Amino acid sequence: MSSGPDLLEVLKGEIIFKCADFMLGILSKEAGKDVLRANIIGRIGCNDGTRTYIVPVQYVFDGKDIYSHGAERMKIHIMRKNPAVCFEADEIHHLNNWKSVIAWGKYEELKSEYARYNAISLFTKHFLQLKISKTAMLPQIGIDNEFPFSAAHIRPVIFRIIIEDLTGRFENTLPANLGN
Repeated sequence: MSSGPDLLEVLKGEIIFKCADFMLGILSKEAGKDVLRANIIGRIGCNDGTRTYIVPVQYVFDGKDIYSHGAERMKIHIMRKNPAVCFEADEIHHLNNWKSVIAWGKYEELKSEYARYNAISLFTKHFLQLKISKTAMLPQIGIDNEFPFSAAHIRPVIFRIIIEDLTGRFENTLPANLGN
């Protein structure tokens, strides 16, 4: 009897419903962090006081905080005004085999060149084989220790989300011999 790695990982959480061929459950904190580590695209939810804005972003999770970047536009303006944010990432293998994680936290802009450079280095290492966004390119710091303008003439805003709480859910199809 062999169960695949997905089933073993999912069983780290609490099963809240199980029937003959599938189960629904709550991911453990560690399994939720595994989902964040394994993915590169998530969604940030932020609110300006009157409306909620949800936007997909590239990100890196270092085991503690979520790091991301962007141009100084709507999401950055909203998060500066209200740093309480929500972050969501998921793994969807098919309609009845998925994991989803939601993290609540606080937006913090990285302003020192040292902190910005270290965060972008995380992106470079994590996305080494992938084509990354122009706002996540590793900068070349000049003599004056300032970022040069990118090809799009923008200076990216580099930030992290300091996670305060995390929850996750899953649905998984059971192998035929484990469903009973």
